[in-house]
Amino acid sequence: MENNEQNVEQKPEQKKGSLLTVVIIALVVLAIGGGVFLAMNNGKEKKKEDKKPSGNKYEQVLKIDASLATQPLTDAYIAGLKNFNLVADYSNTDPAYTKLINKEVDLIVVTEPSEDELKRAKDAGVELVVTPVVNEGFVFYTHKDNQVDDIKLSDIQKIYTGEITNWKELGGRDAKIVAYQRPANSGSQTGILSLVMKGKKMKEPTKEEFIETMAGIIDVVADYKTGVDAIGYSYYYYATTMYNNDNLKMFAIDGVKPNHDTIQDSSYPLITAYYIVTLKGDDREELKALKDTLLSKDGQKIAREAGYVELN
Repeated sequence: MENNEQNVEQKPEQKKGSLLTVVIIALVVLAIGGGVFLAMNNGKEKKKEDKKPSGNKYEQVLKIDASLATQPLTDAYIAGLKNFNLVADYSNTDPAYTKLINKEVDLIVVTEPSEDELKRAKDAGVELVVTPVVNEGFVFYTHKDNQVDDIKLSDIQKIYTGEITNWKELGGRDAKIVAYQRPANSGSQTGILSLVMKGKKMKEPTKEEFIETMAGIIDVVADYKTGVDAIGYSYYYYATTMYNNDNLKMFAIDGVKPNHDTIQDSSYPLITAYYIVTLKGDDREELKALKDTLLSKDGQKIAREAGYVELN
């Protein structure tokens, strides 16, 4: 009987022990579960942080126009500069200047302004801020079968003033020189006037010597029938990369051929640039930051990878 009573008295203790065990197990499970939840939550927070964009994002839209030869450069900037909201609004050199003067675009990437474009800006009461963004060479070319490889800069001037008219005067065959020209205010016509002629009056071109487009001159010079006795001009990037033709030959000028290295170190005689042009007084943070970035190491790397000659 005593044994039975003793057994009866032990049963409540056993229940308490079992309940305590259950409570402990539950607490352990909750602790482990809570730790897992916290770890998962921390992981989610970390992922959210990782998704945050790096750097600053300029939300304001900046419209950019460009000349024909700088449209690939501008495309490369738009693709590579993710922190800016850039929109292309392409026309060509002179129309781009017009749109900038009329405040229809924010920045243009072009050749240097002509005297007429500077005058139009002045008449409109605005001032152009012209900043070199990449180096460039102004080149003269002929058909690959032309016997002349090297021309003095002074002789190019004489060709375009009409003083030299036959290739034999330059060591070539006895044939009339066909010296092509471009329209006023086109980028390449502005280039030859400022870089080569330097105030010397160019001869009036014949109807056949007047070509509207840069591509048009390359096409006629690359054709043997019209090009073997011809000379044309353009910018290095356009003539060698953007609209290259295997039948063209670049003239060495004063003994130096145009290429990336001779243009970058300025050993080639006819050095110019492509420019970023804005309006004086436009001090918006986004525009200033964009100009700084284009001139930075990252901006110049984009230009080089696009085939242009970065600033030295």
